[in-house]
Amino acid sequence: MEETSWIGSILGNPFLRGLLIGLAIAFILWVKALFKIRDLNSNLKKLREHLHTKLEIDSEENERRKIETDKLKQERDNLRNMVQVLNQKPGRQELRQTQVYQKAIEIMFEKSPGFAPAWQITLKDAEEEIKRAERGIIPFFKRMTTNSSTPAEKPGKRHLELEESTGS
Repeated sequence: MEETSWIGSILGNPFLRGLLIGLAIAFILWVKALFKIRDLNSNLKKLREHLHTKLEIDSEENERRKIETDKLKQERDNLRNMVQVLNQKPGRQELRQTQVYQKAIEIMFEKSPGFAPAWQITLKDAEEEIKRAERGIIPFFKRMTTNSSTPAEKPGKRHLELEESTGS
């Protein structure tokens, strides 16, 4: 019975009772912390896998964008070269010059009040001359005067023949 009294005296001591209760609570909290640590480690592993997957996807996307950017740069350079080649073809320079003249005319209409009426008259004369050239009247007379004149004749005489043929 002494043994029971010894255990009873230990359990009867309030300090030791509190110590045992504290150790039991600490053990329970330690077990809960172990489970929590295991859950956190599994979540950490999942997050690392997700991060690795995301980085792989981003890497593939960056590679695709880089290839697309290189392709677009190559197309841009090719188009730039084509524009330069097309601008050097016969007739392109004349078209560009015509566009420059057209823009200059528009600016003159805006800035110079006396330019518009003189330009309209000149434009009508030029259109009539082009129409006559398209119908073949002017080229016919030029051919006739060119065939009848010789290289020794003076240019003024050729001009007079052209005027006489257009006047009759």
